Order: sequence, then structure tokens, then C-alpha cells
Amino acid sequence: MTDKRSEERQFRCSGCGIKLQSEEQNRPGYTPKQALTREPVICQRCFRIKNYNESSSVTVEQDEFLRLLGQIGGKEALVIHIVDIFDFHGSVISGLQRFIGNNPVLLAVNKIDLLPKVTNWNKLRNWVQKEAKDLGLKVEDVVLCSAKQNSGFDRLLEALARYRGDRDVYVVGATNVGKSTLINRLIRDYSDLDQELTVSRYPGTTLDMVHIPLDDGRAIIDTPGIMYPSRYSEIVSPEDLGILLPDKPLKPTVYQLNEGQTIFFGGFGRFDFIQGERQSFTCFVSGRVPLHRTKLDRADELFADHAGELLSPPTRENLEKLPEWTQHEFRVAKGSRSDLFISGLGWIKVNNESGAVVAVHVPKGIKVMVRPSVI
Repeated sequence: MTDKRSEERQFRCSGCGIKLQSEEQNRPGYTPKQALTREPVICQRCFRIKNYNESSSVTVEQDEFLRLLGQIGGKEALVIHIVDIFDFHGSVISGLQRFIGNNPVLLAVNKIDLLPKVTNWNKLRNWVQKEAKDLGLKVEDVVLCSAKQNSGFDRLLEALARYRGDRDVYVVGATNVGKSTLINRLIRDYSDLDQELTVSRYPGTTLDMVHIPLDDGRAIIDTPGIMYPSRYSEIVSPEDLGILLPDKPLKPTVYQLNEGQTIFFGGFGRFDFIQGERQSFTCFVSGRVPLHRTKLDRADELFADHAGELLSPPTRENLEKLPEWTQHEFRVAKGSRSDLFISGLGWIKVNNESGAVVAVHVPKGIKVMVRPSVI
């Protein structure tokens, strides 16, 4: 006899978890009736993402995300919180403990393949532990991994075996951190299931909880990604998202700047060195984002005249769809080793410990902060 949970899964998309329907083509979960006989069954949206790499305008309300997360608190569960090392502070789920109760948490730090090969991994792990603690996250363990390169995966499995016990495993994270990619590694390497989750660059690929059964009767559950409008990935066009998200190791770009100089990141944002001794700054951004140095007193005029052209991407048309820029000014203290973090764009490392007054200009709402240097 088939249990209730198995019956429910038969009527859900194996790619994104949404409940399937064949009546309304523009509503989430639409699948042509003739496609319902295929194995595995996926919705039309997942089919187009998998086969044509097309984005979709389907969204799930934030309240629904929080409702799904809130279900975890009433269960015996191990929670794997996946974050993106490139967008660490933008991808951590704020207030996670409030939703999951006392369930143990593993922090899986994905996309470490994007960091330079000279990165000190022990130092990075210590940095993650400290930042997680400062953000109010209580974690049992930190696992550095790359779903793309399959590195750190054995370590994650060992941690799963150590902390899971007789529990279901819930995988949570913001959009675009690689949740579905990591779970697909589990399915391909450690399961005989044919099902795979939909993977793409587009935010919100997983629309509902997706259950992957384990041999002991428990399951791994992939949850929808939380969408934070404070990240560039949530506000830019699909074409610009492909430019902002790096797909190969970052190549740091070092600038020796005098006070009164500016660096533009295409037309996505800008960094001003307002006051301080001549010093170097290192930019960690996608290699597809062009950098342009100019004088601070010319920066406003340059942007007004050349945004979307010399200062691009984005195009002028796409730029007009973004919120207006706002300025964030910071005083970097003497003796500190700091990054200026811009969620979804990258970060600027302040290399000199003599202190500086700097500013960042980005679309209103984008998260910007000073943090201890990650590298």
C-alpha cells in the first residue's frame, strides 16, 4: 500500500516540487496532460529551464517561504543551511533559529571553487565560524564545499552521518546558492533514483518542498530559496545576472589609489576613496564586470553621460529598471583588515591598515557593509 506522502509526490513536479495541474498554462505547476505519463514528470517551467535555459516570471510570496520554514521547527530534523561564499552575508537566512527551533544546523559553504587557489582554507573556515556566530547562527559544524567541482562532498556526507540520527534532513538557503546542485550530487552518487531537481542561474527555481526518500524511510527535503531584494541577483535582468555571477575562480584586481579617486563596476555601482593615505584596494568581482577608474570629482558627470554605454553593463534600458543609486559612506578604522561587501556584486578589500574614508554607490536597497577580510 502506498503511503500518503508517496501519493502526494506523484502529483508534484520532480524538478521544483510544485503541485502539478493541466488547466491553466500561466499558473505555476502547469503540465500538458500528455506529459503526465512520462517519468519523471516535470512542469512546463522546469522543462523550459532544463532544455532551453529560459527564465520564468513565476514567483512565490515571501510569506509562503517563511511558512514552509516554520514547519521545520515542529519536526525532528537536521538542517543543512547552504550559503554562497561569494555572497556570504547576502545569502545567510536572518533569524533562521527562530524558524527551526532547537534542531541542529550544518552550515555548508558552497562555491569555494570561486576563491583564489592561494586561499588559506583553515583561516576561511575560522572566518565563517566567527561570522556565523556574530549573525546569531548556532551551527554544529562548518563544511566548505563546491557542488560544481564535487569538492568537500565527502566531508558533507560524513557530517550528515554524524549529526542526522533518526531525522529527516532539510536543506535551506537563499536563492542561487546551489541547494539543488548539492542535492543532485546526493541523488546521482548515493541513490538509485532517476529524479533530479531543476538547476539554473535563475532565482526561485525550487517552488515547493521536494522530498528525496532515503533507505531508512527518512527523506532529504529541498526547500524553496528565500528571495532577498537586498541582493543584486534578485533585481537585475537574467542577462545581467549571468554577468554578475562568476563561473570561474575570481582574479583579484589591485588598484593603487590616491584619495579623490573612483572605481566604477560597469554601470552596476561605484567605489569612492574619499580620504586617506595613498593605498591599495583589491576588487573581487566577476571577470565579466568591467572596471573603470576615474577622478572622484568627475564621477557624477561621467555616470550621467555614459551610463549604459562606456559604463556598462547593464544597458541603459536595463539600468532604468533598477532603483536609483544611493551612497553608503564608511570610515575604515586604523589597524583593521576589512572588506567593503556588496551583496551579489562582490567585495573590495582595504589592504592598508592606516584607515580610510570610503563610499559605495549602489541601487537603493542593496546590502552594503564593512566586514573583517575574508581573504
